[in-house]
Parts: sequence; structure tokens; C-alpha cells
Amino acid sequence: MFDSLSEKLQATFKKLRGHGKLTEKNIQEGLREVKLALLSADVNYKVVKKFIEDVQQKAVGQEVLSSISPGQQVVKIVHRELVELMGESFRQPALAPAPPTVIMLMGLQGAGKTTAAAKLARRFKGERRNPLLVAADPYRPAAAQQLNLLAQQLNVACFIGAPGQTPLKTCRQALSQAKETAIEVVIIDTAGRLHIDEGLMAELTELKQALSPHYIWLVADALTGQEAVRVAQGFEQAVGIDGVILTKMDGDARGGAALSIRAVTGKPIKFVGLGEKLEALEPFHPDRIASRILGMGDVLSLVEKAETLYSEEQAAELEKKLRSNRFTLEDFSSQLKQLKKMGPLENLLELLPGMGNSKALKGLKPDDKQLLHTQAIIDSMTQAERLNHKIINGSRRRRIAVGSGTSVQDINKLLKQFTQMQKLVKRLPKSSAGLGRMRGLPFS
Repeated sequence: MFDSLSEKLQATFKKLRGHGKLTEKNIQEGLREVKLALLSADVNYKVVKKFIEDVQQKAVGQEVLSSISPGQQVVKIVHRELVELMGESFRQPALAPAPPTVIMLMGLQGAGKTTAAAKLARRFKGERRNPLLVAADPYRPAAAQQLNLLAQQLNVACFIGAPGQTPLKTCRQALSQAKETAIEVVIIDTAGRLHIDEGLMAELTELKQALSPHYIWLVADALTGQEAVRVAQGFEQAVGIDGVILTKMDGDARGGAALSIRAVTGKPIKFVGLGEKLEALEPFHPDRIASRILGMGDVLSLVEKAETLYSEEQAAELEKKLRSNRFTLEDFSSQLKQLKKMGPLENLLELLPGMGNSKALKGLKPDDKQLLHTQAIIDSMTQAERLNHKIINGSRRRRIAVGSGTSVQDINKLLKQFTQMQKLVKRLPKSSAGLGRMRGLPFS
């Protein structure tokens, strides 16, 4: 996400910091490069123009030019303006005082609306809210079946109307059922089209007026860049939206839509989709995104990912084992499985400060397949070997290598790394071992 833009901006600011003392000319040259980087990321031209003007106005002031670290001051100004550009801080959607809370999703075909509906249902279910998915797209072949299959994967309810039934009648029946069955959140997957047309907008407007949904969110494809912004404008003008869910942000999206939508439409991005898996939906935090773009990392998001897997008690017990040298290969195997649930290692590393671009990660590309090899080696050990790695002698290593499809050298390497990790963690001062919120991170 934002790799190319992040790399270009970080290179520009590194050059600015290298000047030591900045002049208006230095800043103007740097901002010219920032402008080109934003335009190449497919950010709306008018948005870029205003952004550069705002930054320049604040960056050429006497307070910045005469400061001890003017380059860093410029970075802070750009960070602040990026946050302002992308809009308000994320706020958890408030539920209606009298359930159910109704969320209506709109969007063109192919944007990922049905999958986004299921991802939202998973999120609400994880918050112990009882969701109902409603299939209100009678036109796209198998749309209702797709939503129903996703609902079955999540073990949540799905309402499908009778064949030939209008979307409005289906939604009314679904809301009636929701009130009778203690449903707290109703998520309506409306019909889409290949492009915006009068028939689609008339149908959506009818649903809006009849159902009075608490939230109307547009699902837009980030890969389409400025087209996604134009789509958002069209839906806002014709129907009205409360926010946007940007899908496919894990693909080759250059970031233009994410940086333009709020400035052009006035509506915030609520969530971003980062993959096909149903857990791959993240709240959109403008301040954290700005930090990622500028290479400052996003430790809070990393911690939140860890906190979904670990309770305070589990984290405390893990730290206790690490410090008392009771952390075994059995525990290590368990941690690897938890780590894989947090997503690809490369994505996790990008959340760390200084790792937010391809150059920083060059030569440090984590290999997820290596995790599988390590897991296979540990799984090939006996229970006694996992609990006490010191008993693993030469013959045991040969047996484990054969069982895991690896070599004795691989076994030696793993055991050496495991021993070094034990020693390292034991020597760490208590504060750096990940106490508090950071204690939930694997291997902290």
C-alpha cells in the first residue's frame, strides 16, 4: 500500500534534511518533487495543487527556516497536511438505540461489494454483535448464492428474497425478520451496474427513502484510481453517501483514490480491503496511513493485530516463560501459528518505522515459506524433543530431517537460532521486552 509514493517522498525528504539549513528555494524544489510524486500516484490534480500550496505556505515561515531541524519540521507539516487531506480520525460506527442498525452498501459491479458486506459482518460478529446479511441484488447471476456461501463460512444469518422479488420487498422482509430475531446489525448488499445509470440510482434512492438506513457506504475499487473518485462523486450527488470502503488496496493501487476521495467528495474513507480473506478489512486511520507513507511505521495497527490473538493473561504467561528460560519449541510452534494469522510477514514488517518502502525491505524480504519449513521441522519432533531441545542429538536430527523433508543443516540452523533467541530475550531490559500493550506481540 502506497509503496511507490512512500519511496519517492522519503527520498525527497532525505534530500531536504541533507541540506542542514533550508531556504525557500530548497523547499520549493522539494515540494516540486512531492507534487510530481503525488501526481504519479494518481492523486487528483486540484487536490495536489491545494495540498502543495498549503504545505508551502506553512513551510516557508520564519519558524521553520530558522529551526534547528528545518527538514524534520517540513516532514511534520507534510504529515499534518496528509492527515487533514484524508479526513477525520476513524470512529467506530455507533449502533442505533433501537436495533437493528441498518447499513446499506452501494457500488458498481466488480468493486467487491458482496465480499465487503461479508467482511463487515465478520467484524460485527467479532464485536459480539449479531449481524444479518441481506441479498438485495436480483440481477447479477449467483449474487445471492455468493453472499449466502460467505455467510455460511462466518456462521451468520443471510436473508434471500423469493425469485423475481423486488429489492425493496426483500429488504422490508429482512428488516421485519431482524426485529423478530434479535438481529443487531443489518447489512444490505444492493445491486450494482457496470457503470452509473438512472435505473440504478432510482432503485438506490427508493431503498434509501423507504428504509432510512443509518449508514450508506459506497464500496469503490482502489485499483481504478481517479475513476473511483468520479464514481464516489456520482453516487454522492445522485443518492448521498456517508462514507467509503476502498477495496483492493493490497493490489497495485497507487493510492490516488485514498488521497483524493475525501477532498473531492467531502466523505471519509471508513474501511480498506487488503485481500480476499474475510478478515482482510481494516479501519482507515488517516494519521496512521500518513505515518506509513512517510516511513514512520504504524506500530498501533501492529499492536491491534496482535491484541486480537492474545489476551493479557496469555501475553503475560508468554513473557514469563521467555524470561525464565521455559520457552520451548512447543511454545515456539504455537507462536508461529499465531503469527501466520496476523497476515503475510512482509505486510507486518511494513508497519515498523523505517520499513515502509521497498528499498528498506530490500534484502530483508521475509519468506513465508520458511515459516512452513520451520513448522514442518517442529511437527516432525516428538513431544519430548519439543519440550527439551537439548536432547536432540545427531540421530534424532537425521530422523527429524527425513520426517520434515529438510536437511540436518536446516535442523542445526533452527536449533541455533532458537537458542540465540532465548539468550537474547533473557538479556533484554524489562521495558523493551514488550510490556503493556506491546506485550501481545509474538516473540516479544
